[in-house]
Amino acid sequence: MPNNSSYIVAQQISSKIESIFALHINEALLQGESNLAIKPSKFVVETIIDVAFWTSLRKEEGHSPKISLAYVYPNQLSNTLYFKKPLPLTSDALTKLASGVERSGVHIGICENDNGELCAWGTTMSLPNYCLVVDVPEPGLLVVKHRRISGLGKFTNVAILKGDQVKIINNDYSTNPDNPDVILALLDKLPEAKWSDEANIMIQLAISMRRHNRGGALLIVDHEIDNWRDSVVNPINYEIDPPYGRLANLIFQDKKNASEIFWQTALKREVDYIAGLTAVDGATIISKQFDLLAFGAKLTRAKNKSHVGKIYFSEPVEHNELREVYSGVVGGTRHLSAAQFIHDNIDAIALVASQDGHFTIYSWSEKLNRVHAHRIDTLLV
Repeated sequence: MPNNSSYIVAQQISSKIESIFALHINEALLQGESNLAIKPSKFVVETIIDVAFWTSLRKEEGHSPKISLAYVYPNQLSNTLYFKKPLPLTSDALTKLASGVERSGVHIGICENDNGELCAWGTTMSLPNYCLVVDVPEPGLLVVKHRRISGLGKFTNVAILKGDQVKIINNDYSTNPDNPDVILALLDKLPEAKWSDEANIMIQLAISMRRHNRGGALLIVDHEIDNWRDSVVNPINYEIDPPYGRLANLIFQDKKNASEIFWQTALKREVDYIAGLTAVDGATIISKQFDLLAFGAKLTRAKNKSHVGKIYFSEPVEHNELREVYSGVVGGTRHLSAAQFIHDNIDAIALVASQDGHFTIYSWSEKLNRVHAHRIDTLLV
């Protein structure tokens, strides 16, 4: 069915998005996966993106809509909320509905009616695998995503649209040899994910760090090796003794309860607690087992270590090539000190949130023999 969308980006990107979802769903079928979404057509993609964009620019009682639109039919779900009379898929209808469905995890269900027109049939908090979702987090910003095949944690982003700017997530980025597991998890490339998996915990920490909007640095170190202390100004402002292990206990002792709501709630509370400490000036330091060791730590170059100099920088979006840059180009002092820390402690990982919303993971690349900065805010939105 033809569409007359007025948001030109919707026309430009719809065929690409259609092909991405078709590829994911076809591959999942071949692998014997179940509970799969219906493949969205070019018409469906274009129409939902167009309406979502214009809705994002509207206001209701002074508030901008924050909504999530999911292409799913009611017969694919259970325990959902149905409208007796489906709503037309228009900016007016969605704007009026937005205030009631802006909470995280609530999606407006979209499907085609008997006339082939898209309508909003109700709301749902559960979705099939690879279901097309278009989120509106702020005016002019759209995030095209899908439910991760494991059904856990954050959805996997497919594209970020901001006005006339388009960023398509590059799935081939996952083939980089030295990617940290947290990036592979964000790209939905880690099999058999669990709530308690270390990569999933790091994703939740990154999201929480980014959410407080104050910037921050989180260093993940090997607690059994004290070399990292050579890169920290002593005494540390807020060193924890003994290490705070509540998050670690939840992860490693309660895995059998990982599907229970109370466990997930406790986990989120501890994640937010540690992520909140990153807003304090200086770096927060945790062990690879997620014990809190310190926060507010000032970083310095370790003795007998060279200056970090040039590093490699990349972003997991199409048409973005790996670049060699000076470490100070990526960001300010927080980024520079994180790059130096990884240069001095190659077994560590640094998560750095900027106040402008950028988020960067610093890790050591054995292949490149240098620090690699991965800009991943496109995966976290």
